[in-house]
Amino acid sequence: MKTMGPAKLEVPSPKDFLKKHSKEKTLPPKKKFERNEPRKPPVPLRTDHPVMGIQSEKKFINTNAADVIMGVAKKPKPIYVDKRTGDKHDLETSGLVPKYINKKGYGVTPDYIRKRNEEVKKAQEEYDNYIQENLREAAMKRLSDEEREAVLQGLKKNWEEVHKKFQSLSVFIDSIPKKIRKQKLEEEMKQLEHDIGVLEKHKIIYIANK
Repeated sequence: MKTMGPAKLEVPSPKDFLKKHSKEKTLPPKKKFERNEPRKPPVPLRTDHPVMGIQSEKKFINTNAADVIMGVAKKPKPIYVDKRTGDKHDLETSGLVPKYINKKGYGVTPDYIRKRNEEVKKAQEEYDNYIQENLREAAMKRLSDEEREAVLQGLKKNWEEVHKKFQSLSVFIDSIPKKIRKQKLEEEMKQLEHDIGVLEKHKIIYIANK
């Protein structure tokens, strides 16, 4: 049964053999062609001649001259060139024309931004009050902007010193002490970079009093 299949298998009938053209697709029946669009005008005959000899009494030279004299002169389009041999550019879309300073409400903070700033400020005040109330028992204090900036500058200075030591390593690390020293310096630089990123990302820092 593993190679021959199940014992009771329906055998196809000998009459259902593949016949010629049995798998070909049948086309839909033919339909009578009907022209829905109107026919174009017929081609003129050889005996048909166009109408000739028609002349206009309009004086085009005088008319064009009068139109030019009486017409309003076209103003040149304002352009600017960045240098003497530079390309020409449209002045209207360049941003050099102060066309928006006279707009009503120019320089005024939009209402939605002012409302969002107020909501952010209110949320920050509520969060500060919550932190002060809940972390007072844990003897936590908030770093001031000056202290945070001093700590950040100190971390950057330490990173520069460690980086200078890392650059002073020998090119060939062929001993175990050199490998250990290189690995230690890399870990210190990685930790300092992480601390610098945390301080730069978060403006408000809380620390525990010892």
